[in-house]
Amino acid sequence: MSEVDIRSLYPEELTQIIREMGGKDFQGKQLFRWLHQKQVLDHQEMTDLSKDLRRQLSGGYPLWPLYPVDTQVSALDGTRKFLFTLADGQMVESVWMRYRHGDSVCISSQAGCRMGCAFCASTIGGLVRGLSAGEMLEQVYAVGRAMGRPVSHVVVMGTGEPLDNYSELVRFIRIISHGQGMHMSQRNITVSTCGIVPRIYELAEEKLQITLALSLHGATDSKRQALMPIAKKYSLAEVMGACDYYFESTGRRITYEYSLVGGVNDTDEDAAQLARLLRGRNCHLNLIPVNPVRGRSFRQSDKKVVVKFKNKLEKYGINVTIRREMGRDIDGACGQLRRRHMGD
Repeated sequence: MSEVDIRSLYPEELTQIIREMGGKDFQGKQLFRWLHQKQVLDHQEMTDLSKDLRRQLSGGYPLWPLYPVDTQVSALDGTRKFLFTLADGQMVESVWMRYRHGDSVCISSQAGCRMGCAFCASTIGGLVRGLSAGEMLEQVYAVGRAMGRPVSHVVVMGTGEPLDNYSELVRFIRIISHGQGMHMSQRNITVSTCGIVPRIYELAEEKLQITLALSLHGATDSKRQALMPIAKKYSLAEVMGACDYYFESTGRRITYEYSLVGGVNDTDEDAAQLARLLRGRNCHLNLIPVNPVRGRSFRQSDKKVVVKFKNKLEKYGINVTIRREMGRDIDGACGQLRRRHMGD
C-alpha cells in the first residue's frame, strides 16, 4: 500500500498513476474531480471509473476522511472548533467562522510547531510533523461537510508555521484553487507566517494571489525577540525587506498582525514605533487582543488600551483594524483543544 496521500497529487501526477494501472489519461482528470470537486469519501463512489481501477485505487491509495473527535460551539457567535484525528493518531484543530463575506475556515499546517512563540499554545510540546497537502485540504472539506454549506475563505493560521511546511503548503493552495477542483479564488486564501525570510522570497516567486499575513507583534528587534524566537534569526529589517519584495512581486498588500499583550507591547511608545515602521507601506494592520493560554503568564490588553492603541495608530495615518474576537467562550487559542486531548 502506498504511503502517498492521493489527495495531495496534481492532475498530471494522478494521470501517471492511472496510466500505470492500465487506465486512460483522461481518467486522471476524472479522479482529480472526484477527490476535490465532489470530495468523495470512498473510491466506490467514483462511478465513471472502471471497477478494476476503483479496486486498484482502493487497495493502493486509501482515502483517510477526517471525522471530528471533539467539537466546541461558541454560544456567543456560533464559531465552531473541530478537533480531528489523522491517520497516524496525531490531532489537529480547525475553526469555522461565519462572516458577512462568507464562511471561513482556519486550518492547521502542522501537528505541533517548533517556532516557540511565547504566547502561543500551539508550540508547547514542539513539532511532531508537517501535514500533507491532502490533510490540509481534508480539513476544509470535512468542515464543509459538518456544516452542510460551502467554505468560501481559508486562513492557514492554525497550529504550525505554514512556511516551515513550504512544499505541501504550495500544493494545498494550487489544488484548492484548481479549476477542476474546489476552484476557490486564491484571493480568498490567507497564509500567516512568523517570518521565515528565505521562504517569503520563494513564495513571492510562485506568483500566487493569496494574502500574506506577517505575525509582527513588536516594532523593534528587542520586542520581537522577547516574544518570537525566530526574530533572533531574522532581523526586523530583513523581514520587512522580504515583505516589501513580496508586495512588489505580486501586487498583493501585506497584512501585519500585531497581538497585543498587556504591559508588554501595548504602550504609546509601542504605537509610535509601530507607526514609524509601517508608514509609507501599502499594508493593513490587524490588532489582535491575545488569547489567554493555560501555562502562559501573558495577559490580554485592557479593552480601553486596545482602542487607545488603535486610535493612536490612526492618527499616524496607519490603516488599522481590531480583529473581531471569535469563539471567545471556547478553547479559542490555537492548540489548546489539541493539548487537552493529547494530555500535554
